Amino acid sequence: MRGPLLLTHSKMAASGSGSSSSAAGSKSSSSGGGKQSGPSAEQVVAGFQRLRQEQRSMATKVAELEMEINEHSLVIDTLKEVDPSRRCYRLVGGVLVERTVKEVVPALESNKEQISKVVETLKTQMQTKGRELNEYRERYNIRIVGEEDGPGKGPSASSQESDAGGSKGGAGVLVS
Repeated sequence: MRGPLLLTHSKMAASGSGSSSSAAGSKSSSSGGGKQSGPSAEQVVAGFQRLRQEQRSMATKVAELEMEINEHSLVIDTLKEVDPSRRCYRLVGGVLVERTVKEVVPALESNKEQISKVVETLKTQMQTKGRELNEYRERYNIRIVGEEDGPGKGPSASSQESDAGGSKGGAGVLVS
């Protein structure tokens, strides 16, 4: 049950003491003096959401690959109890291929190792993306409504919450 994300951009340009309606007025005028100092609020929010989406897709891919590792482990454990000369079938590139258990088990173990390496690489990239996301939030002073309600709750508290198994609030920022 997630509500809409409401992001606020509280860091204004040095000349920008007005409201969003004055920012909209400067867009239609030909003077771009306020825009040269940095990106607009919409650009900042779009950049933040892009970073979050990249991190979410990495997390989705990690979960998908971890499920594949579990499936490989299950199949390997099952095949280790079977006669090595027994026939088995393996799906390779959409084609069902007949092999022996003796031929398939090493290939499965190799695939499992390769998938594990990819998962570790993705986890490292996800941590880097999380740091980049937090730096971006701090640089542009981005606050997500409902995330930092209490005075003791800061970015470190939300990252600890994510490490413990995911955010339970409406924000959904995954930082590991």
